[in-house]
Amino acid sequence: MTRRLVLTNEAARHPFRRSLPPPDTGAQRQREEDHLKLFALSFAAFFTCFYTFLF
Repeated sequence: MTRRLVLTNEAARHPFRRSLPPPDTGAQRQREEDHLKLFALSFAAFFTCFYTFLF
């Protein structure tokens, strides 16, 4: 018996996975917004410190 090394669809058809609710995209979007806000804040802080150090 030969089987593929990577099983592509078997996990999606598992009864437990079918019983789970669909993933919440609103929470993922909130995390992405949080990451962007943190990046902007870090960039502004670095720019301010670097600019202050030079002048």
